[in-house]
Amino acid sequence: MSTYSVPEGYDSSNRLIPAVDSLVSLDRRHVRDDPLIVSSDRIMTAVPVSVVVPAMNEELNLPHVFAAMPRDIAELILVDGHSTDATVDVARASWPEVRIIQQSGKGKGNALSCGFMAAKGDIVVMLDADGSTDPSEIPRFVAALITGADFAKGTRFVTGGGSSDITGTRRLGNRVLSGLVNSLWNTNYSDLCYGYNAFWRRCLPEILADCSGFEVETLMNIRLARSNLRVVEVPSFEANRLHGASNLRAIRDGMRVLRTIAAERIRPQ
Repeated sequence: MSTYSVPEGYDSSNRLIPAVDSLVSLDRRHVRDDPLIVSSDRIMTAVPVSVVVPAMNEELNLPHVFAAMPRDIAELILVDGHSTDATVDVARASWPEVRIIQQSGKGKGNALSCGFMAAKGDIVVMLDADGSTDPSEIPRFVAALITGADFAKGTRFVTGGGSSDITGTRRLGNRVLSGLVNSLWNTNYSDLCYGYNAFWRRCLPEILADCSGFEVETLMNIRLARSNLRVVEVPSFEANRLHGASNLRAIRDGMRVLRTIAAERIRPQ
């Protein structure tokens, strides 16, 4: 596994995209709003991209999230977790072509699985609905994939990444759990529990997580470690949730992650 780096050019349909690093800047400018990096649209149109956003009662956050979404994605899938507010209506108003999927069960893991199975694009991107993950970073994940990676794994803990949201307890827990997974599966993950990732849809059988809760990212990362897929870490910045309260509980969900690690360790290959 390596941190995101891109060669001098990428040939897609006989068109050379020079210096992808210069097209997908590591600062937090919005792709569709900044004329200096408007050429990154060529990255987004090289292959069809599906964006999967699980959401439950996120009516106040979705307009901000969808406004930052690159216009050239092939499809936007909102997986609704049985919201009791106007999440679905707001999603349709903010992005009229959005596909609404009702999740079959409960929890983030189930919601993501439902979205992944419904996705039609060659590349699938997963991000949060609360405004903490910036959709304008999507082109850098796509660039990592089209230049050779199978899975582009977001990380807050390398140069170019960061977080204004993570607490000291969560940071410590992530570090300990990352170290445990790295030692058990001989990986070098810098961030185990971050929910901003992208992958080729053909890889789904090897990474699909059969879980319901916030342990989903950990389980996907372990499945990756047990596969032969090429993983590249992509720097990402996690902002504060815009509105409302998170359903994440550090101790409770940390224990779920720990149980998931133990279960995967004893699971037959």
